[in-house]
Amino acid sequence: MRRPTPTSTLSLTVLSLLAVVPFGADADSNWPSLRGPLNTGVAPGANPPIEWSEEKNVLWKVELEGTGHASPAVWGDRVYVLSAVNTEPRTDAAPPPSSDGRPPRAQPTQLHEFVVTAYDLGSGTRVWRTVVREEVPHESLHPTASQASASPVTDGEYIWAFFGSRGLYCLDLAGKVLWEADFGTQNTRNEFGEGSTPLVHADRIVVNWDHEGDSFIVALNKRTGEEVWRRSRDEPSSWSTPIVLKDGDRDLVVVSAANRVRAYDLASGEELWQAGGLGLNVIPTPVADDQTVWVMSGWREAHGMAIRYPGARGDVTGTERVLWETGEGLSYVPSSVLVDGRIYFFQRFSGILSCYALSTGEPCYDRQRIQAFENIYASPVAAGDRIYTVSRDGEAVVFRAGDKFEILARNQLDDGFNATPAIVDDMLVLRGDRYLYAIGATR
Repeated sequence: MRRPTPTSTLSLTVLSLLAVVPFGADADSNWPSLRGPLNTGVAPGANPPIEWSEEKNVLWKVELEGTGHASPAVWGDRVYVLSAVNTEPRTDAAPPPSSDGRPPRAQPTQLHEFVVTAYDLGSGTRVWRTVVREEVPHESLHPTASQASASPVTDGEYIWAFFGSRGLYCLDLAGKVLWEADFGTQNTRNEFGEGSTPLVHADRIVVNWDHEGDSFIVALNKRTGEEVWRRSRDEPSSWSTPIVLKDGDRDLVVVSAANRVRAYDLASGEELWQAGGLGLNVIPTPVADDQTVWVMSGWREAHGMAIRYPGARGDVTGTERVLWETGEGLSYVPSSVLVDGRIYFFQRFSGILSCYALSTGEPCYDRQRIQAFENIYASPVAAGDRIYTVSRDGEAVVFRAGDKFEILARNQLDDGFNATPAIVDDMLVLRGDRYLYAIGATR
């Protein structure tokens, strides 16, 4: 790890929440998008339980249709879920052998419905269901991926559902489609699948479109779908979701990708700064406080960087703007969670956890192994002094946020979890492979 010089080290400060809040104060008691109201994975003021099972603290459980890794969005008394539903009988025929040595995959031949569903937060009752597109997907998938991996976004007035090559849709709260935008067809590396979630801030919705073709980033008017600006990008496939940061009078859109991390002016699309070094297969979403943004990749050429962003311009690679960087213990799929100036992240997708001070790079603990806890695709989330994480095997581990590693609880449900949880008030909403769960204290 490259450590910062004394002149580039920032003292730990209280986070300026207004620097990173994408939705405004009303969002704090909701979960508007993939990484929550602060874009850090934290639910301010929430207090869900730390223990649950199929027999304990499950407020309700409803069966889901189709498949999807999209995380639930929650606003008020509604939970929004995206799914891809195969409308034709499945076949058990084995796909032909792969010519490149990879596991064989069958090309899709069956019609899918791409669906937005609203559930009542209190009871789990389905309130409405809207099919926004019917189509045969053009690509196969990585065996662990889904055709509905981008998460819904809501601001309490609208819902935006992004199905990648199947389009972007704006719905009202009754499930009516108000407008749609088609950006063409993505061709992802090795047909791994699509997954970047849009960013909504102020009057903009921003879509990042990195693939094995002409990559770009585009901003639309969130209410009308009218294109405001578009910028081409020299990038291969990436799956990271953009975040918005405040830099003086400017709102910055920061996007992690293989060739460069880039910051754009939200109003104009002007590229303000960039930094190289992340390498291939960039999936984790950045997290930030009011001074420092953390970006990482965790597969081949794994790399992480903490960048001091206020006032940054041009190419900051290798400058004192990069406060610290490392290639050790980094996440392949899950994003970090940022709590009280510390970032927590897993190594690749295994139960090996690290905690670092965001501003200095000093480890609180480094690569702490959680025994028999693996297959982590969902990103960790936090409430109070607790961090919650779930696995594809149905296990959840709750550990304490702080300088010392401490497991508070281990829980098991009869499902597997690829989607990042949502936290609202005293509830944890889990989107599984087969079920949607609401976890809360029960009498």
